[in-house]
Amino acid sequence: MSTLFISDLHLDATRPAATQAFREFLKNRAAEAEALYILGDLFEAWVGDDDDDPHAGAIMDALAELTKGGVPAWFVHGNRDFLVGDGFSGRTGVTLLPESSVVNLGGESVLLMHGDSLCTDDRDYQEFRAMVRDPAWQAQFQALPLTARRALAAQARDASRISTGGKPMEIMDVNAGAVAEAMRANGVRRFIHGHTHRPHVHEFELDGGPATRTVLGDWFERGWALEHDGKGFRLEAFDL
Repeated sequence: MSTLFISDLHLDATRPAATQAFREFLKNRAAEAEALYILGDLFEAWVGDDDDDPHAGAIMDALAELTKGGVPAWFVHGNRDFLVGDGFSGRTGVTLLPESSVVNLGGESVLLMHGDSLCTDDRDYQEFRAMVRDPAWQAQFQALPLTARRALAAQARDASRISTGGKPMEIMDVNAGAVAEAMRANGVRRFIHGHTHRPHVHEFELDGGPATRTVLGDWFERGWALEHDGKGFRLEAFDL
């Protein structure tokens, strides 16, 4: 039995191939796994659990089929779907996790995050993140009509594409010091996250000992998953 980790699928109706690949992933790979962890940005946007978008509904139904089949699934909020809430969890059977979570895998403590909070060099983004994660802002936003929320989300996505296009890639990556601080605070030497769309296994030294940071890939050109089984961890890509 294996444990699977995925992130940054950015699913929406304009990318049916990615959505179909995810549904097949759930029916095949995930259905045979011990557990599934989704580390944020499953959706391109999420404007509230009351959204009646049929595309999102089909994805939730597919997740519900997985959990009803006996495979537990967990979800960490990403920067695109931070408004996923109890309605999503109730419909899918997926358990929502805090921003930072430590799990035990084969006797090893492993830190799980989406990763955007560690991109501390991107100060503009961190200011925006602090605003939209504020409960008062979220309550005000979700009080708006659904059509207004969808329009604002579309505007935010356009603004994000313009903003990121003008920034050096290094600024939008995680900060090494922030990574080390997060790992120390949680007492771990292995860390798994997404967000940066730069899949890689980083081996480095932390406080005099070996440490590992695995970055999950996005589901645009290819799909990515990290698998943990009795032989260890394996990061792999596959065709969508």
